[in-house]
Amino acid sequence: MPRSDSALSDALARERAHHDSCRAALKAMVDGAREQVAVGEDASASGADAEVLGYRLRSQAKELRELPEGPLFFGRLDFAEDPRAAGDHAGQEYHIGRVRIAHDPSAPPLVVDWRAPVARAFYQASARNPHGVAVRRRFGWSPAGRGDSADLTGLEDEHLGEGEARESSIVADEIERPRIGPMRDIAATIRPEQDDLVREDLATSLCVQGAPGTGKTAVGLHRAAYLLYTYPQRVRRGGMLILGPNRAFLSYISQVLPALGETGVRQSTLEDEIARHPVTAQDSDAAAVVKHDARMAEVLRRALYARVSAEATQSLVLPDGSYRWRVPADELQRIVRDVRTEEPPYAVGRERVRTRIVRAVQQQAERRAGPRTDTWVQRISRARPVTALLNALWPTVHPEETLAGLLTHPDTLAATAEGVLDADEQKALLWPRPPRSHRSARWSAADLVLLDELAGLTERPAGYGHVVIDEAQDLSPMQCRAVARRSSFGSVTVLGDLAQGTTPWAARDWPQFLSHLGKPDAVVTPLTTGFRVPGAVAELANRLLEHLDADVPPARSLRRDGVAGIEATHDTTAATVAAVNTAMEHAGSIGVIAADTEAQELRRALIAAGLPASGPDTPGARLTVVPASTAKGLEYDHVVVVEPSAIVQAEPRGMNRLYVALTRAVSRLHVVHSLPLPLALRPPEPQHTEPPASRTPSTPETSDVRLSAGP
Repeated sequence: MPRSDSALSDALARERAHHDSCRAALKAMVDGAREQVAVGEDASASGADAEVLGYRLRSQAKELRELPEGPLFFGRLDFAEDPRAAGDHAGQEYHIGRVRIAHDPSAPPLVVDWRAPVARAFYQASARNPHGVAVRRRFGWSPAGRGDSADLTGLEDEHLGEGEARESSIVADEIERPRIGPMRDIAATIRPEQDDLVREDLATSLCVQGAPGTGKTAVGLHRAAYLLYTYPQRVRRGGMLILGPNRAFLSYISQVLPALGETGVRQSTLEDEIARHPVTAQDSDAAAVVKHDARMAEVLRRALYARVSAEATQSLVLPDGSYRWRVPADELQRIVRDVRTEEPPYAVGRERVRTRIVRAVQQQAERRAGPRTDTWVQRISRARPVTALLNALWPTVHPEETLAGLLTHPDTLAATAEGVLDADEQKALLWPRPPRSHRSARWSAADLVLLDELAGLTERPAGYGHVVIDEAQDLSPMQCRAVARRSSFGSVTVLGDLAQGTTPWAARDWPQFLSHLGKPDAVVTPLTTGFRVPGAVAELANRLLEHLDADVPPARSLRRDGVAGIEATHDTTAATVAAVNTAMEHAGSIGVIAADTEAQELRRALIAAGLPASGPDTPGARLTVVPASTAKGLEYDHVVVVEPSAIVQAEPRGMNRLYVALTRAVSRLHVVHSLPLPLALRPPEPQHTEPPASRTPSTPETSDVRLSAGP
C-alpha cells in the first residue's frame, strides 16, 4: 500500500482517472462493435464467408453489450525495471480485469484480460518467486456499487521485489463478504493452486476432488472461460458443454461466464441432454440400481446385435435388364461377419453391409459388361431384393423398440442377460405392466439413460470439444458412458467430492469413474483448502467423514471466522422461525435445508410468520427453503439445517446428504433438532465423577454444542 495518507489519496485519484478512461474506451468498443455489424451486413462476400463474418461480428458485439455492470479492473502489476528479472515486460505496468479494454485493437491495452499470459503473474507471483513483478496492487471496490470510479474505495500494494509477503485484507473481505443471488466469478481472488488448474492445456482432461468451499465449481467455470479465450477456434468449433446436477444449480452459476465475457456456452443437465421422451414412470429402487449398472451396456449390446444374422440361407439373385446377378450365401455370410468384427455403430454397419453387397454385384457386372455408372450403383443399392436381404441380415432397429422388447419379455431378457445379470436382477428389470407396444411405453429417468446407450450404439452422437461436469460423483457408470459419447474426441473437466456422493451408484473412487467416462488418463488433483466455508463449519462437518464410504482428506479452512451451533428443541418449526429471524439481523442470504418431505411445510410456516421464503428455483431470494436433495452445489451465508436425523433416514446415503447440507453455510450454521442426533454430531460423553443432576423433562436442552472460530 502507498506508504502515506497523501500517497494513498494521490494513488486513488490516479486509479479513478484511469478507470474513467477505461469506461470511455469500453463504450467506444461497444459502439464500434455495433458499427462493424452494420457494415458487415452490407459487405460483399460469398455466402459461407458472409455467414462466418456475420456470426463473429454479432457474437463480439453481443459479448461486449452483455457485460454486467461492475469494476473494469481488480489488480495491477508493476514489473521491475531490470530486463534480467522482468524480460520483455521490464518497466511496464498492466491493469488486470475480466476483459481486455483498449482504445484501438492495435493500441496497448488499458486493461489486460485476466486470462492473458502476462496476467498469470498476478496469481502466481510471491515474495519468494516474484516472476519479475516489483509491485502487485489489488483494488477494493464498494460491494454495492455499479463500477463507477467513485466506488473505488481502497488499494493494497505488495512490494514483492523487496521480499514483502502479506495476506491481502481485500481478498479476505471479498471471499467472506455476504452475498445474495447467483454465484459470482472469482477472477480477482484465484489462488495459485486454482490458477494451475484453470490454465491447464485443452488436451488435458482434469479431475478435481474438491472438499466443500475449495472453489472447485469456480475453477471449472474459469477453466471454461480460459479455454474459450486461449483456444477460441478449436473450442467453438467443437463446442463446450457445462453439465450441472439440476436446474437450480445451473441458475445459480448462470452469470459467471457472462461476467467473464463469455456467452453462448451450453449449460445443461444430463437429463436434458438425453431427453428423448418425458419422464412419466418411476422405477423401483432395485430396478434403478440395475439400470444404472455398467453391466447393462453389455446387455444392451447383445440385445441390439441379436437382430443381426450372419446365417444367410440363400443366395441373392438380382435381375438387371437381361442379366441376373448372383451373390452366393457363403459370401453374404462373410460380409456380415467381417462388418461385425469391425464393430462400427449399428446403423453404419448396416450401410457397410449394403455397400459390400452392391460392390460384389458391381464387380460381376463390370467383368461382364464393362464399367457401371453412379446412377446404376444407386439403383442397385436401392433395389428391392437388396433391401429385403439387408432387412433379413441386418435389420433397421429403433432404441425404443429394442428396450421395450427387452423389458417386456422374460425369455428375451434371460437370453440376452445370461451370465451378466442374475435372476433377481432380471426380475427387477421387467416392467410390471408391459405396454401394448413401445409407442405407448412410459419411460423412467433410468430408461432414458438406457435409450441413450442404444442410440449411441446405433449412431454416434455429435460431441463437444470440452465438457465440464460438476457434482460428477453422483453420475452412474451408465450416465458416465452417456457423457463419454459426447466427449469422445474432446477433453473434460470433472469436478466433484466423493464425500458428497448421494445416489446409490455414486462413485467410490475416481479411477474407476474416469474409466467409465472414457478418460482413464485424466489427472486427479485434490483441493482441500477451503476459502468459502469457515473453520467452525468445516470442523463440524468433518466429524461425518469417518462415517462415510469415501476416502477423502478432511477439509481445511483458511477462514477463522464463522459460527456453527446445534440446538435441541421440542418444536423444530418454532425454533426454525426463531433461527431465521436471528439470521435476518445479519447481511447475506439465508438457506433453510430440511428433508424433502418437510421442506414445503417449513416454507409455509415461515411465510405464515411473515418471512418471505422462496423455493430453490428463485434466484436472488434473501430467504430460501431448500429440500435436502437439491442443496448440492448451492451456498448461503446463513444456513439452518432442520432435523439432521430425518435427512439421514430419508435415503440409503443419507449421511452423505447431511454432509452436503452442513457444508452449504459460508458464514453461520444453525442446526435444529428434536429427534436424537446422528452419532457423528453428538458431543463427546462427559466424564462424571459423581452422578449428574437430574433434568426437568419438560425443559428442552437449548444448545448441545456451539463451535465458533470468530465473532
